[in-house]
Amino acid sequence: MQTAQFVHVKGHRMSLLDENQSYLNSDQFTHREKIALRYCDAIIRDPTEADDAMWAELHQEFTEPELVEIGHYVGFMSGGQRWLLTLHTQHGELDAFLKEKLKK
Repeated sequence: MQTAQFVHVKGHRMSLLDENQSYLNSDQFTHREKIALRYCDAIIRDPTEADDAMWAELHQEFTEPELVEIGHYVGFMSGGQRWLLTLHTQHGELDAFLKEKLKK
């Protein structure tokens, strides 16, 4: 899965999140944000990227509870998005379905 697969807004910081990790060379992200994004990429794409050096760098910027929170949220959102893709849903369909069900 590519980090910016569904990002289409050019000129926005989100457009710098792509499979080439262009955020690493951007001055629009702080060091703290860049290491957090690298952690997210490792969780989503390749857990072997979370080596001892990355963990040392993460612990310089974040507490253990913050790392757990980031990891949990990224895993939850990534898994949820993958599950929705297995349903072949389109953007907004789930929201429309839930609003319709709540009317009844």
